[in-house]
Amino acid sequence: MKSRESIIRLKRFQVDDKRRQVSQIEAMIADFDRMAKELDDQILSEQERVGITDVAHFAYPTFAKAAMQRRDNLKASAEELHGQLERAQDELAEAVEELKKIELMEERDQEREREAADEAEQAELDEIAGRNHAFGN
Repeated sequence: MKSRESIIRLKRFQVDDKRRQVSQIEAMIADFDRMAKELDDQILSEQERVGITDVAHFAYPTFAKAAMQRRDNLKASAEELHGQLERAQDELAEAVEELKKIELMEERDQEREREAADEAEQAELDEIAGRNHAFGN
């Protein structure tokens, strides 16, 4: 039983670790999306300031071009993170399933132990009752 308790603790730790990983990836994606949105806003603001929206125009602002590149890099990174997120979510689901299986085995073992203890107690009570009955009590 002690080894199973250790395994359960280990599996719970693994589940918690996978949950943390999923949360961290989700937070990074949200940060990248937020930063990309801010860059979009800055690009629009710069385009409005100079009055040029055509990226191919010779006087298109260098700042806006650089911001577009940073935005595109952030979006690409967020897309890569979506792949990592899917893998992390799959690993989390797998870890949760393993934990559930082990916990169910532990519950069944504990139920068997309780039933065996109840049966032993009932047998002892039956024996005492039988002795009392034999002595006329």
